[in-house]
Amino acid sequence: MLKTRQLSSVELTKSYLEWIREVEPELKALVTVTDELALAQAEKADELIAAGEAQSPLSGIPVLIKDNMCTRGVRTTCSSRMLDNFVPPYDATVVEKLNDCHVVVVGKTNMDEFAMGSSTENSAFFPTRNPWDRSRVPGGSSGGSAVGVAAGEAVYALGSDTGGSIRQPAGFCGVTGLKPTYGRVSRYGLVAFASSLDQIGPLTQDVADCALVLGAIAGYDPRDSTSVPYPAPDYTQCLRDDLKGLRLGVPKEYFVEGMQPEVAAVIRAAISQLEGLGASVDWEASLPHTPYALAAYYIIAPSEASANLARYDGVKYGFSYAETDSMWQAMEKTREHGFGPEVKRRIMLGTYALSAGYYDAWYLKAQKVRTLIRQEFDQAFSRFDALITPTSPTVPFKIGEKVDDPLQMYLSDVCTLPINIAGLPAVSIPAGFTEGLPVGMQIIGKPFSEETILKVAHAFQQTTDWHQKKPEM
Repeated sequence: MLKTRQLSSVELTKSYLEWIREVEPELKALVTVTDELALAQAEKADELIAAGEAQSPLSGIPVLIKDNMCTRGVRTTCSSRMLDNFVPPYDATVVEKLNDCHVVVVGKTNMDEFAMGSSTENSAFFPTRNPWDRSRVPGGSSGGSAVGVAAGEAVYALGSDTGGSIRQPAGFCGVTGLKPTYGRVSRYGLVAFASSLDQIGPLTQDVADCALVLGAIAGYDPRDSTSVPYPAPDYTQCLRDDLKGLRLGVPKEYFVEGMQPEVAAVIRAAISQLEGLGASVDWEASLPHTPYALAAYYIIAPSEASANLARYDGVKYGFSYAETDSMWQAMEKTREHGFGPEVKRRIMLGTYALSAGYYDAWYLKAQKVRTLIRQEFDQAFSRFDALITPTSPTVPFKIGEKVDDPLQMYLSDVCTLPINIAGLPAVSIPAGFTEGLPVGMQIIGKPFSEETILKVAHAFQQTTDWHQKKPEM
């Protein structure tokens, strides 16, 4: 409609901003709404489209950005008091790439503070609510991005994924969410949580949109030392309707003890549909080290967080508690009042694991387990083109249900975090419903095989309509 001038980007943007004003009081998906910026970008996009100079299909389309990605001139809070008034002087690489496509940024999304959480209840500002049931969580930490897409506050959103933070909320909100291979998308300008695990990816309505957005943000960036110098292909070219010749494995360890039987039934039915599309399925695949992934993750990620969050000292930027007698007291008070309880918990866990006398017993051991998990995936991908699992063992839980039980909260990511430990790509797509709530199916690929997992996901979406269902607003 934009290309044929049936609709202008300004009209489109105004309609999204009106809808945001209408539903935000109920959902609380956004930390910042960028009205002025969005309308200025929309006007520019209209000029380029009219002149035939808009090269990208994303030109003039509204997008939401998770609030841990730097946006020049727009505050970037990480949903933390520590960065409540932080306005970056530069854009993250992914934001630069989207700006080069002349997109329209309508807002920054709420999240668990510094991306630490599975429910978006750890935001310093407010919890975000699931549009399918306002009494339930949307998942986390990219909960605001998932809700924004599910509720139609933007066409698509960017999130970040350290242990499942794109895929788990995508599963909980009934949208498509992709975590690319570690190194496929630049992390420059992403506020660091766990640097060896973090990765940026898209949340969209369907796989076709996911392929478009991934193509726009992927690629080598010399400013990120972990960025891999592989050219990004045109991911839309890999989408097809059948899966003939593809070998899929179903690792039995991902159907964990305590999984809701209804969730398992939805996933098994979805896998049967993949079989019907021509794929050969091994229902008894095995990844025996999977049970150790949760423990390894909760040593590695907090250890890296402990190092990364040491920069928030009240001196250089962010919140500063100044009414003290000494520099050390000021730093202590800054961190006491600037960080929330979950961030403090993870800093303490990580500092303990890295401390003298415990480093070998905890951190080094966790890294060795990480190597075993990665090797196990490598062996599996010598037999299979992709692995299929649930995204989460449960449907979205009630707000407040797990907030006082960190271990139960951590178990929400049991199906997603092994993929971050191994640096693999994975996508979550809507696979069905139970109790009126969406259930996500996860498709895992070997490194840099985003085309394969998108192909599987797209074929499934061509024969189902789960991704087209919308919550009542």
